[in-house]
Amino acid sequence: MPDFAQQHCVPCDGGVAPLAADDARGILEYVKGWVLAADGKKISRDFTFKDFKEALAFANTTGEIAESEGHHPDIYIWWNKVRLELSTHTINGLSTNDFIIAAKVNAILPA
Repeated sequence: MPDFAQQHCVPCDGGVAPLAADDARGILEYVKGWVLAADGKKISRDFTFKDFKEALAFANTTGEIAESEGHHPDIYIWWNKVRLELSTHTINGLSTNDFIIAAKVNAILPA
């Protein structure tokens, strides 16, 4: 089983094909809780917290992970919820980087 949380993102300047939807579905088993979009071009996950303060703290921690890896999710925050969407925009689809960020986010969640 690959440990995506221990890997690091590799800059993607385009020129590579995005992961096929079937390949992305297979990788999802390593990032529990994440869902593949119907078009196969992104993964997302919703998180629920006690209140806005906890949701914002989670979003900020996620932002720190993203900055350190140079790969950034779309982050949506409303009251006690956060939705993260991951896609590699330069290739208009998914890359291994998206699953690395998903795994790193999962790793910061309480057990």
